[in-house]
Amino acid sequence: MNMPMQADSMQHMGHEMDSARDFLMRESSGTAFQPSAWPMPMVMTSVGQWRLMWMAQAFLVDTQQTGPLGADKFYSTNWGMLSALHRLGSGDVMLRTMLSLEPATVSSEFYLLLFQTGETAYGKPIVNGQHPHDLVMELSVQYAHRLGQHAVLDLYYAPVGDPALGPVAYPHRASAMEIPQSTLGHHWEDSTHILYNVVTAGISYKAVRLEASGFHGAEPDENRWNIDFGPMNSYSARLTVTPTARWLAQFSAGHLVHPEALEPGDVVRTTASVEYIVPRPHGNAWATTLLWGRNGKQAVHYGTNAVLAEMVVPFNEKNFVSGRYEWSQRDELFANDPALAQQLFEQTRSHWFDVSSYTIGYTRDIGIFHNVETGLGANVSLYGVPDAIKPYYGDHPLGVNVYLRLRLKENR
Repeated sequence: MNMPMQADSMQHMGHEMDSARDFLMRESSGTAFQPSAWPMPMVMTSVGQWRLMWMAQAFLVDTQQTGPLGADKFYSTNWGMLSALHRLGSGDVMLRTMLSLEPATVSSEFYLLLFQTGETAYGKPIVNGQHPHDLVMELSVQYAHRLGQHAVLDLYYAPVGDPALGPVAYPHRASAMEIPQSTLGHHWEDSTHILYNVVTAGISYKAVRLEASGFHGAEPDENRWNIDFGPMNSYSARLTVTPTARWLAQFSAGHLVHPEALEPGDVVRTTASVEYIVPRPHGNAWATTLLWGRNGKQAVHYGTNAVLAEMVVPFNEKNFVSGRYEWSQRDELFANDPALAQQLFEQTRSHWFDVSSYTIGYTRDIGIFHNVETGLGANVSLYGVPDAIKPYYGDHPLGVNVYLRLRLKENR
């Protein structure tokens, strides 16, 4: 993962940037961009001619939930990244690795998140929980070459990486930086941020970028410590437009071959998103994302949708208010009880249930210690559910997260 660099950081590197190097430094998740106005939280160093960019973030979280299916849990979500940039011929090469300790810090194969589904734990579908990330989230090499004054050609390969499908993944998205839990629409929007045997080629001209990827379509298995390498059997394409430094829009689509281990058939995923950034003092930013994702399931011949609106607003240097609204069509809530799922289908004549989620949170920074920005915070999620599933989730299910946030960031 890599973030856009501000002018003072560029000058600190001691040489003028060309368009190929600047291109690589603007990337966020795989080859996905965020608006370049975002002041990235990172620490930069150098070794010889290599420019090193370090990023890391961790949350220590206690979750409490209400309702018949509610529970409580203490866990940590976390990731760390190192990017290394060097001149190569008439272009620039970047090596990048991203790791997570979640296989050790999230016990029992998932953390609690009401209405979340996707992947498996102990051979069964995960329901009302979010799976941990793999130890190896990304291993990649990328080369960018300037073509004239305004164009850049780039090539990306990753045994583990992120193809050109969807926006920047939620753990790295500017508007989600103060929310420790996953989005409910993760498996509609950006779950492809950890896939295998990824090749991406892209061409950029001024504000427009077009990319295409080939990759192995299956999502990671339950062994979070290994690399699930497989044949390149899936493909995607993404169009990104950046009309100004503050605005970015993307539209992408991909064909995923058998992405879920326990679900038959392939998925056609389509996403569209808009991001907006307003830089604020002290290296902060007001960040907003609007996002839509759709999964067309070929085995069952129907599609489901997810919509997200997400924002973080800083004020008075050390305070952050975060908000997230989601609406999604949940078709796997009773995957572990087929008889009940059939009963509810006969009752509602629908394959899914429309679920809304409203999250509001607050984080207070308590200081930056040796480039670690430390904050305490909490958020509350309220859910709107249809009558048919209230006997199982309750009339007004609620989730509360209290957390300590640690983030690598240069002192300013």
